[in-house]
Amino acid sequence: MSDLFVRKATGMVRSWSVFDAFVYAFFSINLVTLGLYIFSQMYFFEGGMINALLVSAFFLVFEIIVYASLISVMPRAGGDYVWMTRIFGGAVGFILAMTGWWFTLWLWVPLYGDMLRHIVITPILGLLGATSTALWFGQTEIGLFVTTLITVGLATLTVILGMKTYARIQKFSFYAGMLGFLIVLVLLLTGSPEAFKAGLEKYAVSVFGAQPGVYDATVQAGTDAGAITPMWGGSLNSILLLLPYLVFFNLFPNWGATLYGEVRGATDYKRNFAGMAWGLGVTTVLGIVFFLAVNKTIGWDFYMQANAAWWNSVWYGAESPLPFWPYPALFAAFLTNNTFVQLIIIVLMSFWWFGWVGTVFLSSTRVIFAAAFDRLLPEKAAELNNNGTPVNAILLMAIPAVIVSYLFAFNEAGFRSLTLFGTLVIAVMYLGTSIAAMILPYTKKDLFEASPIAKIKVAGIPLITVAGAIFSGFALYLLYQWILDPNALYGIGYSINPNGLKNQTSMILMFVFYVGAAGVYYYFKARRKSEGIDMDKVQSEIPVE
Repeated sequence: MSDLFVRKATGMVRSWSVFDAFVYAFFSINLVTLGLYIFSQMYFFEGGMINALLVSAFFLVFEIIVYASLISVMPRAGGDYVWMTRIFGGAVGFILAMTGWWFTLWLWVPLYGDMLRHIVITPILGLLGATSTALWFGQTEIGLFVTTLITVGLATLTVILGMKTYARIQKFSFYAGMLGFLIVLVLLLTGSPEAFKAGLEKYAVSVFGAQPGVYDATVQAGTDAGAITPMWGGSLNSILLLLPYLVFFNLFPNWGATLYGEVRGATDYKRNFAGMAWGLGVTTVLGIVFFLAVNKTIGWDFYMQANAAWWNSVWYGAESPLPFWPYPALFAAFLTNNTFVQLIIIVLMSFWWFGWVGTVFLSSTRVIFAAAFDRLLPEKAAELNNNGTPVNAILLMAIPAVIVSYLFAFNEAGFRSLTLFGTLVIAVMYLGTSIAAMILPYTKKDLFEASPIAKIKVAGIPLITVAGAIFSGFALYLLYQWILDPNALYGIGYSINPNGLKNQTSMILMFVFYVGAAGVYYYFKARRKSEGIDMDKVQSEIPVE
C-alpha cells in the first residue's frame, strides 16, 4: 500500500483537543461575523428570526450526526474528499470535494474582507477620529480590495504557523471575543431606546459624519426599502423560507471535519458529536439572547430598518442615512460616552474576526493535501513544513483568492453577482457526503462493522443512515429554493417566478467550476495511469495518518 500514495503515512500530527475542535466549530458558524452579516441582509422576510434559528438548528443536528459518524469511521485529513472517494469512487468524490472546498472558497475571501472592514477597521478608525479613512475603507471598492488582501495575508500566516499555534490563536480570540460580547449584551440589556437614540444621534454625526436626524431618517429609509422581518412568529411556511438565507451563516458546524486527522480521540463518536453540537448549540442560544437584547434597547424594527437602508444603498444605489454598516456592537458602544470604553468594546469584538479568518483556508488546505497525497494533484501540494502544514496547498488557495478578490471588489464584468452560488456548491458537497454516509453501512460493510458507530441504530437502521436521509432531504429543500427560487427571495439561480432574478451567469460559472474539477481529475488519472499507477486502487485504500 505504501507505493500507492506519495509516502507511507500522511505525516499529520494529532495536535488538537476536542475543545480546540469545538472552538473551531464555534467560529465556523460565527455569530458576529457571518451571523450579523447575514442577519443584516434578511430584512424582507415574513417569518420570525428566532423561529428560523431554532428550526435550522434542528436540521443541522442531523448534519452533525453524519459528520461525527464519518469522522469516527475514517478520521483522516481531507474529510469529505476521503469519504466520498472511498465510498463512491474517485470521480464523484473528487469533483464535489474540490469544487466545494477549493474553487468555491476563493469566492469567500472578499466576503471575509468585507466583514473585516465593517466589524473591525471602520469602527476603530472612526472612534479614533480618522473619519475620512474609516469611510474610505467602509464605502469604497479599493478599500474593500485592501481589506481582502489583509485577509489573504492573515489567513495564510495563521495556517502556516501550524495547528498548535492556530489553536492558541483561536482560544485567545474565543475568550476575548466572548468578553466583548458579554459587555455588548450588558449594555443592551441595561440600556433604553431613548439612550440608544441619543447615542446614535450624537456619535453617528460627530464620529462618522451622518446628518442630524439620522435616527428618523434611517427609520424612513428602511421602511421605504421594505424592512418587515419580525423577531418572532410567522407561519411555518414563512419560517421555512428564511432557512435558505439563514444557513449562509450556520450551515457549517462541520467545517473542521477535514481536520480530524489532526484531532486527538477522533475515533470517539460522542466526542466528535459534542464538539460540533456545542458549537451549534451555544451559537444558537447566543443568537436568541442577542436578538432579545437588540429588541430591548436598539429596537428590533429599527435594527431591520437600518439593515434595509444600508443594503438598499449597496445593492440598488439608494442613499443610506447611516454612512457605516449597522453594526450592533457599535450601536451598543454608543450607549457609553467614554471613547476608551467604546474602543475596548470594538477591539474585543474584533477577535471574533481574528479567530475566524483562518477558517477560509485551513480546512481547504487539508482537502487539497489529501488529493495530492492520492496523486490526483501535484505531489508538491502534499509536502509539509516543520509545523506540519501543507504550505504549497496554501498557495493554491491564496494566489487565486487575490485574483478573485480583485474581480469582486471592483465588480469587474458584474463579478459579484456571479459568486452568489458559493454556499450552494458547498451544500451540494454536503449532500454528496450525506448520501455517502447513508450507504456506508451497506457498501463498506466490513469497515462499518469494525467502527465505533456500528451498534448505534434506530429501529434496526444505522443512525448514520437515518441522519444522512434527513439531512439530505433538508439539503435538497435548500437547493430547490436556491436554484428555482419560486418565491423570488434569493436571487442565486434560475428563478421560475416571473418576478424573480434569473441569475444564469452564476449558474454558468458554477457549471464551469464543476467542469474544471472534472478536467483536473481526468488529467491526473490519465497521467498516473501512464506512470503505472492505478488511481482506482489508490482511492480504494485508506491512507495511514
